[in-house]
Amino acid sequence: MELVNGIRKKLAEDFYLRDDVVQISRDLLGKYLYTKINGVVTGGMITETEAYRAPLDRASHAYNLRRTARTETMFMHGGTSYVYLCYGIHSLFNVVTNYKDIPHAVLIRSIEPTDGINVQLERRKLKKVEPRLSSGPGALAQALDITRKQNALSLDSDEIWIENNDVLIDPGNITATTRIGVDYAGEDAKLPWRFYITDNIFVSKKIKAAKL
Repeated sequence: MELVNGIRKKLAEDFYLRDDVVQISRDLLGKYLYTKINGVVTGGMITETEAYRAPLDRASHAYNLRRTARTETMFMHGGTSYVYLCYGIHSLFNVVTNYKDIPHAVLIRSIEPTDGINVQLERRKLKKVEPRLSSGPGALAQALDITRKQNALSLDSDEIWIENNDVLIDPGNITATTRIGVDYAGEDAKLPWRFYITDNIFVSKKIKAAKL
């Protein structure tokens, strides 16, 4: 983890407050996601993301400005964590973007583990580092011990945060595809709003690039 004069290089608030959640989703590739749970820091480089842009995006939980106990976090100020349960089992971590009451979010789907790897292996009940350690949103949440307890936290907190460690991803090494598991979204399921680092092995599923 990179420190500058003893201070972490956490992403500034204005990174999250931009209005183009699709661009933010691309820009998050190469950034580093960390948690500090019970005094233990674990984390890794973000390798795969998906953008969700309500109110018009039918794949978004907040489609048509739907406000429920679950989606209310999406309407918070950009730079907030949105963690929800998928099928009542898997915690999935999202980054809320844009200003308050504009429900944009980026699902973090995979990371390349870099810190606290032994702890991540223990949490995932694995013996060696391999893609399934942290590829896929449920796997990475388990590896970093992200649960609903981390929902609605500032990403400038000391419990969960994202850093800029000056890793530059060549645009030519980013693959854009349709999002996974959103077939219910009709035409919006065809939007090329999933991004991953092409040559990285820590990606949940590599499929043919979408037409941009």
